[in-house]
Amino acid sequence: MLKEFKAFILRGNVIDLAVAVVIGAAFNAIVSSLVADIITPLILNPAMKAAGAEKLDGLAWNGALYGKFIATVINFLVVAFVLFIVVKMMNRLQNMRKKEETVEAPAAPAPTKDQELLTEIRDLLKKQ
Repeated sequence: MLKEFKAFILRGNVIDLAVAVVIGAAFNAIVSSLVADIITPLILNPAMKAAGAEKLDGLAWNGALYGKFIATVINFLVVAFVLFIVVKMMNRLQNMRKKEETVEAPAAPAPTKDQELLTEIRDLLKKQ
């Protein structure tokens, strides 16, 4: 059973997934910081001051923390946009690779007289 578990863990798919989860967590931290530390203070400060709140997370109405919800929606939109750009770039790279692969190989040179003669001899021997 230990051998099977080791084989399962060392399969490429499991390792790739583990790497993706770690990178995704790091990416989430970067995007959360972008939203909380840059977008919110620079873009949303005037709206927050008008609403009488110091921080977006502090916006509330009758106990409902709608400011926190707005921050989460902004966070989601930034992540979705960045992923859209990454996927678009990956698709563009794959299309470029496909175009390079589909470039036609040079045509084979025409057979020489010797090759034609040998082909005729082969065909005659097959008939006999």
